[in-house]
Amino acid sequence: MDFSLDEDTLMFRDSARKWVDKELPKDWCRALERREHEYPTELWQKFVDAGFTGLGVSEEYGGLGGDILMQAVFIREVARTAAGLGWIWGITAFSGTRSIALHGTDAQKQRFLPEMAAGRLRTAMAFTEPGGGTDVLGAMRTTADKVDGGWIISGEKIWSTTADTADYLLLMARSSREIKKRSDGVSLFFVPRTSAGITITPLDKLGMRALNSCSVYLDKVYVPDDLLLGEAGKAWKDTTSTLNSERIMNSAMCLGMIDGILEDAVSYMKQRRAFGKLIGEFQALQHYVAEIAMMQKQSELMLFNTAWLQATGKPCAQEASMTKVLVSEYAVKSADLGISILGGMGYSAETDMQRYWRDARLLMIGPVSNEMARNMIAEGLGLPRSF
Repeated sequence: MDFSLDEDTLMFRDSARKWVDKELPKDWCRALERREHEYPTELWQKFVDAGFTGLGVSEEYGGLGGDILMQAVFIREVARTAAGLGWIWGITAFSGTRSIALHGTDAQKQRFLPEMAAGRLRTAMAFTEPGGGTDVLGAMRTTADKVDGGWIISGEKIWSTTADTADYLLLMARSSREIKKRSDGVSLFFVPRTSAGITITPLDKLGMRALNSCSVYLDKVYVPDDLLLGEAGKAWKDTTSTLNSERIMNSAMCLGMIDGILEDAVSYMKQRRAFGKLIGEFQALQHYVAEIAMMQKQSELMLFNTAWLQATGKPCAQEASMTKVLVSEYAVKSADLGISILGGMGYSAETDMQRYWRDARLLMIGPVSNEMARNMIAEGLGLPRSF
């Protein structure tokens, strides 16, 4: 039994770590995050210039290649300094390139994947509706009606991160009312953000403040047939096949935040003095940092096991849900302990502990709440469905 990453992945990790340390220092990322409602173009451009926008895109379409394990390794390294701002890369890497690669036609792949790999095209997800949260299907009121040459879409989405700056919205809508079950009759569209009839409004929020999460209102928006992804009415089945990867990516970002938290906590404990000695000598604080280190190791083992299962085509729905719950909760707990270790400076906007806490807290809620993920885990063990 070998728990280590292979040589190529280790080389990539080390290279990514050096790049992050040089290009994404924590103080720089902290300053970016303070610019509320201002898209961090400089951060995106660094990913473009280094070629990382091509990670996960097949070399056939101008990408770097790489599987979900390689992507998880990368977003972990990025989140160590950028925290939730790292999702600026993850949104397009997950919602855009993966969706087109899995469900797009040959023409759509030729049209969009090279642009994504080059960083010239950004995407945002538009699934959640105002009355729904995790209950995407039950709350779906957005409709897509077939017309000559395309579709007319009307409705409203919410919590669509970077919708205001994306080039395309990956949008789900109900395209048929004649259904036997609510997962039928749902279609997936690649909607140009600048289409007539779209109104986008940024929302104020606790964390990831430079990446706007938005409400998206669609009033009779025309979308041509060539921007339908996959088969009409079958999008829910297609989309759920990607959920494992989404949970793995979010878990990797949380693990990266734990890395940054531990790094900052140990550094501070070696420098700060109180009551005549280094606070690193205080037993209570040593216990806090030991707790963070143990949570880091558990998270790492869970994450890489799940990513390996996904990369090798093995079933991992249970593992993906377990990992998402475990690592997101550990990230929040680690950040909370980190704030206690730094004391008043942990609460200060001059350090990063509060930023890690704010950004990690979201990932206990989305993209699926930890309560709902626990329901799914229990159902996977043979218990009755609770929702």
